[in-house]
Amino acid sequence: MFPNKDITINGKTYTAEEAANLKGTLASIYGKDSFMSSLGEFLAEWYNSSPLIKVHTSGSTGTPKELWVEKKRMINSARMTVSFLGLKAGDSALLCMPLPYIAGKMVVVRSIIASLNLMAVTPCGRPLQCLTKIPDFAAMIPMQVFNSLKHPEDREKLMKIRHLIIGGGAIDKKMAEELESFPNSVWSTYGMTETLSHIALRRLNGKAASEWYTPFDNVSLTISDEGTLIISAPSVNPETLITNDIVEFNEQRQFRILGRKDNTINTGGIKVQIEQVEEKLSHYLPEGSYMITSVPDSKFGEKIVMLISQEMNTDNAVNSLPLYWKPKHIIHFPRLPLTGTGKPDRAKAKVIASEQLQCK
Repeated sequence: MFPNKDITINGKTYTAEEAANLKGTLASIYGKDSFMSSLGEFLAEWYNSSPLIKVHTSGSTGTPKELWVEKKRMINSARMTVSFLGLKAGDSALLCMPLPYIAGKMVVVRSIIASLNLMAVTPCGRPLQCLTKIPDFAAMIPMQVFNSLKHPEDREKLMKIRHLIIGGGAIDKKMAEELESFPNSVWSTYGMTETLSHIALRRLNGKAASEWYTPFDNVSLTISDEGTLIISAPSVNPETLITNDIVEFNEQRQFRILGRKDNTINTGGIKVQIEQVEEKLSHYLPEGSYMITSVPDSKFGEKIVMLISQEMNTDNAVNSLPLYWKPKHIIHFPRLPLTGTGKPDRAKAKVIASEQLQCK
């Protein structure tokens, strides 16, 4: 059986053999379609004899994919995070993200490897609302943090989590500023399914706050001719990964993200980075109410399009943009496309823009 370690879930400790057979028990208690049942399914996979386990990519820039990854490399990833943050046996870890994706799976694996008490709650927009105990460690997506900040009782709990890591999407300037004064340790993560969660962290608050990511030990980073990040992390992936993230390094070999290569719009020969446009708009428009995308154009090659989820005056926001950044069309679409992990679904946004313009 692999790997043969106990797990503590919501205060109750199970042996490896017991955990491997929790699927039916949790399904009968909570329902076969419940989150706790899916936790039982994952534990059955984790404790079986296979050295591999299936994970799903988020599909933020295309069709989600299934990958088979080695459990021993997931263990290596878990150890890197636990070591970096100084988590100890008996600490608690909040699981509040879906288990088909690597982020949720790795919270469970860290709990097994480091003997943490796993606090499992059904993934939702406000995962802290029903908690009576504060976890020592929590991994959340920006949407969950955003919602928690809006509710005083959730915000208070958020401030008491010893280590809060935020991943799965960009942290906008307003959120970062709000978290800056928090007394605990708040981190932004960098990673992907192929690196089995994050391989670098940066502090968002305190004296160590920085816009630069610090890679874990045994992670080697370089930059491609196109300016994108190249990752060599053999303990979590035997292959060298060439990412689509445009980066720059500082003298300490830390890095920061400038945008994604596949989020570059070439309009009239001018290259416009979607993330930079959206960051500029964030000073004028409500978070989550807009998205920048593009459609093909015979004259310009591509035209910039802005999707908005609510009727609002966008004049000041658009007028703040440089000439070549200004959208040629603004489309009202009530539900902006998101992936299963809450990231902007860039591929679907392009389809929506094209279809809506064809209808006009």
